[in-house]
Amino acid sequence: MTKEYIHTDKAPSAIGAYSQAVKFNDVVYLSGQIPLDPEKMVLISDDINIQIKQVFTNLSNVLNAAGSSLGEIIKLNVYLTNLEHFSKVNEHMEKIFEKPYPARAAIGIKELPKGALIEIDAIARSK
Repeated sequence: MTKEYIHTDKAPSAIGAYSQAVKFNDVVYLSGQIPLDPEKMVLISDDINIQIKQVFTNLSNVLNAAGSSLGEIIKLNVYLTNLEHFSKVNEHMEKIFEKPYPARAAIGIKELPKGALIEIDAIARSK
């Protein structure tokens, strides 16, 4: 059994005591991603659609560094500061994933780091 800590400069650096992801055998456990620009470490926009797209880009880049991809995601946890954005998350997921979709939870919370509107963490298979 092997454990590998994943890091890529193509996704935001950790803003706390955690790794971007940990790969254990054939499973990748991704820390939550918020819509930060990886170079500037600032929110890319106040628009929820742009934030959702950036979160999935960040997740994709971490997965690529782990030898995986968005298509290998098994489970997602979506955290939203406004559950009215839930339908927008579904719209993006329908473009990103093929049926059958990954398992998912969507949770409404009061606030997220840096004022983000969305955060997503995931579990994926490695290829």
